[in-house]
Amino acid sequence: MHELSLCNAIRGVVDRAAEGRPVDTVHLQVGKFRQVVPETLCYCWGLVTEASPLAGSTLSIDHVDIRLKCAACTVETTPQGPLALVCVNCGSGDVSMLTGEEFLVTSLDLKES
Repeated sequence: MHELSLCNAIRGVVDRAAEGRPVDTVHLQVGKFRQVVPETLCYCWGLVTEASPLAGSTLSIDHVDIRLKCAACTVETTPQGPLALVCVNCGSGDVSMLTGEEFLVTSLDLKES
């Protein structure tokens, strides 16, 4: 369950960014290629923060689709069905991933004092 270690890393980022201010919501961008289970991530967040100033805060996850750019035909596509990293347009395997690998803390909602 790598979600637990991810939550520990998120907590470190949030602790530094919040500078002691109470946090209500942590906003994340998570690419679908990261293979993170959102429910497990939220559960682990509760475990990691339960005895800390972040207790009671929640995660808001923005899922980022995988987008590929084909070097052969230059078309940008989103894979459909089972993940196959090939161009949907021409079938070439010479693609680069434009989005889908994100794992970012994008913002924090602070609690009102």
